[in-house]
Amino acid sequence: MKKDIEIPKVEDISVAVVKEWNDEKTEEVFNVYLINLQNKQIQNTLVTSKGYGENQSTGEKINTSVLRHFIGDLDAKDFAKIEPIIEEVFGLNNEYWVSFFQNNQMYDKKFIFLPETICDENMINVPLLNKKGVVI
Repeated sequence: MKKDIEIPKVEDISVAVVKEWNDEKTEEVFNVYLINLQNKQIQNTLVTSKGYGENQSTGEKINTSVLRHFIGDLDAKDFAKIEPIIEEVFGLNNEYWVSFFQNNQMYDKKFIFLPETICDENMINVPLLNKKGVVI
């Protein structure tokens, strides 16, 4: 029965959109990171990302491509870059679905950045990265 299935809760795992300089240090760019704040490694980590929403002026529905990223193992108190993100999609819902194994148990959680929440006013110092960003 559905009620008998135990769904483990994901804690101390975050996704952050971070503002940083590109490799040439000529312009600011945004990158998305997975952050493991746990004291344990997570294994076989997979992240899917997509954007969706509506054009405010036309009402037309917008969907981006679904991207899949295999991160692999992520050590305790560590982070991994998932992907770059462009400012043009900040007006959409930006969804990151993280799945991983720990102690032979599968975990998964959706992290959704709502439209217009990725902005300077919402940026904080991101744990472990020590850079400004928006964290879920």
